[in-house]
Amino acid sequence: MKGYVLSLLLMGCLALSSFGEGSPQFRGPQRDGRFEETGLLKAWPDEGPPKLWVTTGLGNGYSSPSIVDGKLYVPGMVDDENSAIFVLNEDGVIERTIPTGPETEDTQAPGPRSTPTIDGDYLYMLSGLGELFCLHIPSGEKRWSVNILERFQGPNIMYTLAESLLIDGERLICTPGGTDAAVAALDKHTGETLWSTKGFSDEASYCAPVIYTHNGRRLLFTETANFLACMDAEDGRLLWKIEHLTRDGIHAVSPMYLDGLLFYTGGYESENGAIRLSEDGSSYEKVWQTDALDCQHHGLVLDQGYLYGTSHMQGNRLVCLDMKSGEVMWTAPEVRQGVVIYADGMLYIYEGSSRAFVHLVKADSKAFQHGGKFRVTDGDGRHWAHPAIVKGVLYIRHGDALIAYDVKDHS
Repeated sequence: MKGYVLSLLLMGCLALSSFGEGSPQFRGPQRDGRFEETGLLKAWPDEGPPKLWVTTGLGNGYSSPSIVDGKLYVPGMVDDENSAIFVLNEDGVIERTIPTGPETEDTQAPGPRSTPTIDGDYLYMLSGLGELFCLHIPSGEKRWSVNILERFQGPNIMYTLAESLLIDGERLICTPGGTDAAVAALDKHTGETLWSTKGFSDEASYCAPVIYTHNGRRLLFTETANFLACMDAEDGRLLWKIEHLTRDGIHAVSPMYLDGLLFYTGGYESENGAIRLSEDGSSYEKVWQTDALDCQHHGLVLDQGYLYGTSHMQGNRLVCLDMKSGEVMWTAPEVRQGVVIYADGMLYIYEGSSRAFVHLVKADSKAFQHGGKFRVTDGDGRHWAHPAIVKGVLYIRHGDALIAYDVKDHS
C-alpha cells in the first residue's frame, strides 16, 4: 500500500455547489466529462505518455478518483466486507485511510462504484448497499448517514446502487427508487428529507442525475430503471417522464443538454435520440431518434454541438454525432467501447474490454484523427472506472491501482 515513482516527473449549464479546484465529483467539475485543461499533448509517443507513478493496495472498486486541492480521494475495499476512502497526495502516497463501513458483495463487481462528491470539508457518497453518508474530511468522522433504500422503501437493483451523488446548493440529490420517491433531496447538513418525487415511483438505475438551466428554469434530469425523467430542481415536482426501456433496467448515462435539446441514450440497442423542451421545460416533443449511439455506461462528451461516445451493440465503435440533427458524422472501429472524457480539444477513451487501451483522439466532427494509444497494464479486474485529468495529469483507476500519466506538452 504505497505510492512509488516509476519514471518522468494528468447552452444550459449545470447547477453546482462551490467546489474546490480539480475534479470534485463524477466526470469532472461539471459532471459532463469535460476537464478544462490547456497545454496538453496532441499526440502520444508509441509507448504512450510518461507514467509518473502507480499506487497499489486500494482494494476492489470501480469508483473514479475525486481530486480537490492536491488531495485524491479513492474508495476501495479493505477486506471482504468493508470499504474505506484512501486519501493520497499528488505524488501518489497514501496519507490516510478513512473507514466507511460495509460495501457491496456483488461477485461480478465487488467494491464501491459510486464516485465521492467533495463539497468543502465534506465528502458525500453512496454505498452499493444503500448507505448514503456525509463524511467530515478533517476528522474522518461521519456527520450523518441514512440508508435510502430503507427510508424510501426502494429495492436494491441487480448490480447494487452505483449512483454518484449531486450537490445542489444546500440539497443533496439521490435516487432511492422508492414509492413516491424515485428521486429525493436531502439536507446536505443533516440528511433530513427535503422532498421526494410524489407520484413518480420507479426502481433506481445507475445514472448520475444532472441539473440544467433552461430559459431560466432549473431542471433536474435522470434515468431510472424504466424512464427518462424531468423534475423541477427546486421542489422535485415531476414535470414529465418518457418510457425508456433497456435490458435489466440498466441506465448509466446522464442526459446531455444543448439549446433546448436533450439527448438521452442507453446500452443494449435501446432507443437513443433527442427531444425538444417546451419554453418552460414542462413538456417535450421528440425530434429525432437513432440506433447509432447506444452508449452503455461509459458517458458522453458534448463539444461544439457534436456528441462523442462509444456504441455498445451497434458496431462497438467510437461515434461522432450532430446533436441538433442526429446525423452521424463518422464512426471509428479502431476505438472500441470505452469511457470518453475531454480536455484541451482532445478525447481520451479508456476501453472497457480486456484490450485495456487508452486512445487519444481529436474532437473534430469532420474526421477521425487518432493521436496515439497505450495499454493499461497495472491493476486488475475490469476496466470500468472513469478517468480524471487534473493539472496535466491523467489518472486511471484499475482495480486496486491508481496510475498517473503525464499528459502535458512540455515542448
